[in-house]
Amino acid sequence: MEAFQTFLNQISAILWGPFFLVPLLLGTGVYLTIRLNLVQVRQFWSAFRLAFFDRSDEDSPGGDISQFQALATALAATVGVGNIVGIASVIAFGGPGAIFWMWITGLVGMASKYSEAFLGVRFRTVDEAGECSGGPQYYLAKGIPNRFGALLSILFSIFAAIAAFGIGNMVQANAIAVNLTQELGIAPLTTGIVLALAIGLVLIGGINSIGRVTSLLVPFMVLLYVGSCLAIIGMNGHALPAALTMIVQDAFTGTGAIGGFAGSTMLMALQYGVARSLASNESGMGSGGIAAAAARTAHPVRQGMVSMTQTFIDTLIVLTCTSLVLITTGVWERDIEAGVMTATAFNEWLPGGFGHWVVIIGIVLYAFSTILGWAYYGERCMERLLGRRAVMPYRAVWCGVVVVGAALPLEMAWAIMDIMNSLMVLPNLVGLVILAPLVVRETRHYLANDPYLRAGVDEIEQFMDGQPGHIDDNDALDSLAKIRDADAESSEN
Repeated sequence: MEAFQTFLNQISAILWGPFFLVPLLLGTGVYLTIRLNLVQVRQFWSAFRLAFFDRSDEDSPGGDISQFQALATALAATVGVGNIVGIASVIAFGGPGAIFWMWITGLVGMASKYSEAFLGVRFRTVDEAGECSGGPQYYLAKGIPNRFGALLSILFSIFAAIAAFGIGNMVQANAIAVNLTQELGIAPLTTGIVLALAIGLVLIGGINSIGRVTSLLVPFMVLLYVGSCLAIIGMNGHALPAALTMIVQDAFTGTGAIGGFAGSTMLMALQYGVARSLASNESGMGSGGIAAAAARTAHPVRQGMVSMTQTFIDTLIVLTCTSLVLITTGVWERDIEAGVMTATAFNEWLPGGFGHWVVIIGIVLYAFSTILGWAYYGERCMERLLGRRAVMPYRAVWCGVVVVGAALPLEMAWAIMDIMNSLMVLPNLVGLVILAPLVVRETRHYLANDPYLRAGVDEIEQFMDGQPGHIDDNDALDSLAKIRDADAESSEN
């Protein structure tokens, strides 16, 4: 059994190493960034306006939940325990310079996330229960209408449905159980049963229930955690300029051994930074397109822009805040186990035991929301493979596995799911590259004709000043209708 575990670890290390998935994911992000002419930069403010201020799409036909609820569901699945604990391991092995490469990867990953969400909406379908379903399991088959596309679709569905039980279920449940056992003395089995019941109550209502819960949990947990991080960074503001300088310099030079830190080279900084960023925001993995497909939106471009803000929030905000806490407080230089670095910083710098509770609440809420988000991803893949009849059994099994994950050691399960997780990425990356011309063509046409997005910064300033917009709704609807007709004609040709 030990030999088999070692074999699995070696396979996982190769797949997620610097010569396979990491360059493939990063390379795809760079390729899409170039093809889309830096859409994540040029449309940055328009994307945030659509995500958090503009509600004009709420009455759009199609979709089951609002654009914000779809964004919250995707954020729930990606902003997890890794944002609190995982980033400490990145700094421990890759050095502060890994944070720089994490930023770069997050920026180019926004283009991958945009493309996945665009395609998720563009090729979504309605299942037997009247719910929208989309993502790689559909856009690979519909966008590449041949046997190869069908094969990619089926492979993605199989790998994602299995991988969901690891990355989005057992690992998260185990993190909650271990944390509550260590901090509050609650038995893992008790945690697993209570957690499974809570998850089951939410899943009964489907995506509408998941969307409502995540849209409440995600803003609260992000604001609580990020606010606490900013408070600690503020207390150590004198160390911030040096921390930022160190991050940039070490990205190209590596870091020598300091305290309990092993030291790193530039290659290690690059590898760990890229891998952590991709594992956290899931850009290129295809999962974001599944959540986006459920959104009520006037056009795929609009939801693509909303969805790409998820990568920015996850990587450029949450992960960055954790990183700066560890570096400005000097915790990363001490001989402390990576798994408790963040908790140590919070406990030492936030008064009255508040930091202790922020970490406990953060881990519980982050992991709980991740389980909800990935439950939806998994059931949509099972629906693609076996039809609607497979959804309820999948949900029941999902809740049972939550108990297993909370109560049992997961070293072997983690390795197996890591491999499944990497395998689900491959068919999606192939599809993104093949379908890139379609995404580029329809994106360019839409951005040139949508009056809302052409208004850009002026509209944002009017909104912030409380002034009415200058766009006539009838003109906007006419424009959107023309865009959809032109997109359909372009696709046929």
